[in-house]
Amino acid sequence: MFARILAAVVLVGVSLVLLVLAWPSLFDLAGAPIVAQVVALRGLTSVVAVLGALVFALVAIVWRGGRRFFASLAVIALVFTAINAAVLASRGFGDDSLPARAPEELSVLAWNTLGDATGADGIADLALEEQSDIIVLPETSAATAEAAAVLLREAGRPMWVYTEAFDQIAIARSTSVLVSVEIGEYDIDRDVGNTTVLPSLVLRPRGHDGPTIIGVHPVAPIPAELANWREDLVWLDSVCRGESTIMAGDLNATADHFTVTSDGSGIGECVDAAIATGNGAVGTWPASLPPLLGAPIDHVLTTPDVTVTGFRVITSRDDAGSDHRPVVARVIL
Repeated sequence: MFARILAAVVLVGVSLVLLVLAWPSLFDLAGAPIVAQVVALRGLTSVVAVLGALVFALVAIVWRGGRRFFASLAVIALVFTAINAAVLASRGFGDDSLPARAPEELSVLAWNTLGDATGADGIADLALEEQSDIIVLPETSAATAEAAAVLLREAGRPMWVYTEAFDQIAIARSTSVLVSVEIGEYDIDRDVGNTTVLPSLVLRPRGHDGPTIIGVHPVAPIPAELANWREDLVWLDSVCRGESTIMAGDLNATADHFTVTSDGSGIGECVDAAIATGNGAVGTWPASLPPLLGAPIDHVLTTPDVTVTGFRVITSRDDAGSDHRPVVARVIL
C-alpha cells in the first residue's frame, strides 16, 4: 500500500513539474529560477522527454513489477512533449526565404557578434547580402562597428554609427547600431535609462520622421542575474511604446519570457516579428544546435503602426564565429 501511495505522489509531482515547464505563464513562473532557463529550450527539452518516454516504456516492458508506474511516466513525458510541440507550432517553425524586397521596405538586421568574433567584414558581408538599413549589433565594439561602416560605405551603403559601452574592458559590454544615412541622423536618448549589466541604446530621429530605433541586450537569465534580467525586461517594456518604434537585438528572452511583462506576443506595445510571421519557434542560440532545438532569443519587434512584411532566422552564418544566429526583418513604416 505504501509503495502505491509513494508511486502516486511521485507521478503527481512529476506531472506538476512538467506542467509548469510546459505552461509557465499559467502559474506566473516564466521568470522563476530553473524554469526561466529550461523553458527557453522547448525543442531540446521535447527531445529529452521523448527519449525519457522510450526508456520508461522499455523498463515497463522488462520489469513487470514496475510496469504501471513506468508506463505512466512514459505517458506523462509524451503529454509534455505534445504540449511543447503545440506551443512551438503555434509560434511557427519558420520559413527560410524572403520575397524580393519592395522599394518601400526597410531591412532590419540583428546579430550578437560574440565580442567582435565575426569581424567587421562578416558584418558588412551579411548587411550587404540583406540590403540592411538598420543593423543592431550586441557585443560589438565601436571600432568594429566603424570598420564595418567603412566597408559598407565603400560598397555604396553609407551608415551612421552609434555605440553604447559600459566599459572598455569587455567587448560584450558594448552594443552598436548602424543606420543608413538615407534614413537620417539620430541622437542617443540617455534620459530613459538602460539595461543593467549589458548596454542598450535608444535612438531618437534628429529632425526627420524616421523610426525610433532601440538596440537591446538584456543580461542572460542565469541564476546570479535573474533579478537584473527581470529588471531589464521591465525596462524593455517601458521603452518599446509609442509610434514608429523598432526594437531589435539579443533579448535573452523567448516568447515565454515575454509573459513576465506582457501577454507573450511581444514586449510593451511592440509585437514580435518572428511570431507575427510564423517563425517564432526557430532557435537563434546556440548556433551549434539545429534551429528547432535552440532558443529563439534574438528578435525584431515593432509597434503596431509598423507593418512587418517578412522575417527569418539566418542559418548560413553558423560558422561565422558567433554563437548566435542573425535575424532579419522587413518592415514598412
